[in-house]
Amino acid sequence: MKLDYYPLGDTGIQLVFGTEISEETNQKIRMFADELAQHPIDGVVEWVPAYTTLTIYYLPNKISFKTLKEKLEEMNEQQHGREADAASLVYIIPTYYGGSDLAYVAEHNGLSEEEVISIHANKDYLIYMMGFVPGFPYLGGMPEEIATPRRENPRAEIEPGSVGIAGAQTGIYPLESPGGWQLIGQTPVKLYDPTGERPILLESGHYLRFVPISKEEFNNIKEAIKRGEYEVETEEKKVSVHEIG
Repeated sequence: MKLDYYPLGDTGIQLVFGTEISEETNQKIRMFADELAQHPIDGVVEWVPAYTTLTIYYLPNKISFKTLKEKLEEMNEQQHGREADAASLVYIIPTYYGGSDLAYVAEHNGLSEEEVISIHANKDYLIYMMGFVPGFPYLGGMPEEIATPRRENPRAEIEPGSVGIAGAQTGIYPLESPGGWQLIGQTPVKLYDPTGERPILLESGHYLRFVPISKEEFNNIKEAIKRGEYEVETEEKKVSVHEIG
């Protein structure tokens, strides 16, 4: 596949996989990242997948930009024409709908609150990338019927687990932070736990599904999490990437 390579200072190189934000593009990025993990390049420290890019950070005292670019071009050439099935996970996220902006999202789109919930839930959203705070998933594929602009006046504090909509994107705030997304629900699941063995629950390249729950179920799960008796349910999902090149 045709890639563009751009230097980021003297410790980074960005691979651009085109301009189209799509599941196919994201899966190609993930496959390239998997290839890096399976065949490490000496001097490469880490890599960060995003919507249409893969940014690779390296130690310039161990490998030069020119040498790294040549190795990445060779790696890309080896993947040309390859077909693959990528095994992804679907994280099942229980969600109590009824956030402070649910009524506004419904009114903005000429829908009832129940219709907004029905459209938003029980769909597999691709986790394109993580940011802007630890554990925040940027999810793709939200139906246009419920797309809603960000708030004109962002909130100074948003509760952890709040589910929001901004434009055609949806996501979850993993910790208390400011934010301008329209809030339509909340999950009791901890997406970020700095004291846990695995601080960040979700990974880019996988999927997430919101499942509606009652307030009672929300409280029960929250208590089970406190007791260490709750694990997020996952399902396997096969994703095919054809004709990489």
